[in-house]
Amino acid sequence: MRQRFATRLLRWYDAHGRHDLPWQKNRTLYRVWVSEIMLQQTQVKTVIPYYQRFMRRFPNLKQLAAATQDEVLQHWAGLGYYSRGRNLHKAAVMVAEQHGGRLPRTLEGLMQLPGIGRSTAAAILSQALDVRETILDGNVKRVLARYHAVDGWPGDKKVEQQLWRLAEQHTPHRRNADYTQAIMDLGATLCRRSKPQCQACPLQDDCVAFATDSVANYPGRKPTRALPVKQSRFLLLMAGDGSILLEKRPPSGIWGGLWSLPEAGPEDDIEQLCASRWGLNISSQQALDSFRHTFSHYHLDITPVLLQLDASAVGVCDAAGARWLNPDETRPPALAAPVSRILQQHAGLKAQP
Repeated sequence: MRQRFATRLLRWYDAHGRHDLPWQKNRTLYRVWVSEIMLQQTQVKTVIPYYQRFMRRFPNLKQLAAATQDEVLQHWAGLGYYSRGRNLHKAAVMVAEQHGGRLPRTLEGLMQLPGIGRSTAAAILSQALDVRETILDGNVKRVLARYHAVDGWPGDKKVEQQLWRLAEQHTPHRRNADYTQAIMDLGATLCRRSKPQCQACPLQDDCVAFATDSVANYPGRKPTRALPVKQSRFLLLMAGDGSILLEKRPPSGIWGGLWSLPEAGPEDDIEQLCASRWGLNISSQQALDSFRHTFSHYHLDITPVLLQLDASAVGVCDAAGARWLNPDETRPPALAAPVSRILQQHAGLKAQP
């Protein structure tokens, strides 16, 4: 069964797989590494234009390591999960300083770098060097859970260990780069989470879930829990010339290292906060329509508040970690997604490319 699994999957890949992805051209450890980090929790079609722009600006590890984190995040803006971009930059600096600018060529070496776990390290080595390494990303977990009818949520440690054993058993000893791409492609295009196309699947004959008409039961769902709700007011401090005050967020945590609008809690006195923190006087304020931004572990209800300042305000604020944004800037700094939305709707900021 193990031999048939890989053989049929590769045969399907040769006819129907994706062979023209940007990171499949001129494959190097660096190019594949960047693609794998971008592809974590993000679909291929979304990643492609970001990857192409990123590689034009940072075509090699040396240039990535020499850049500032701000510049890297500016080219990451819109992809989400910004810790990936921060870790990519940290890893590049580490490699430049500790490895002579050359990415490690072993599983253990890659896993020492920020943002690279076991499956990501295996995918990088397999696709860049065509060596036998076993991957287990979300697509692979779904394929194996259905094929073998593995009960339970894949995030559970025991279930994950079982899936790792099965993934190892099915990984062939040749064409490893193709096999790695093939099993990811199968999960992304046919063995999808919803509306799987089982009739077109090359593994249909031996798939236990298909044979028992229980495909929808696998993989097991994560135990549900109600997400808590937090509230915040985002301050749209607008000077007379249309400039907006931004603050840089701490390097770690939500939107780490990105630029954001200042925030105020539901009970804060906004006028007092602006006067004491930035020396700014408000001439008028208006609460705008609230909206919800959902993270993996909580909902954030955001109420933008438009605060009109006089024209001299731009020259007043000199707080560390703050800057004024002119909406006409051709390349605005890397912004948190809700902040970009607010600025586009209420301050005339152009959408970031």
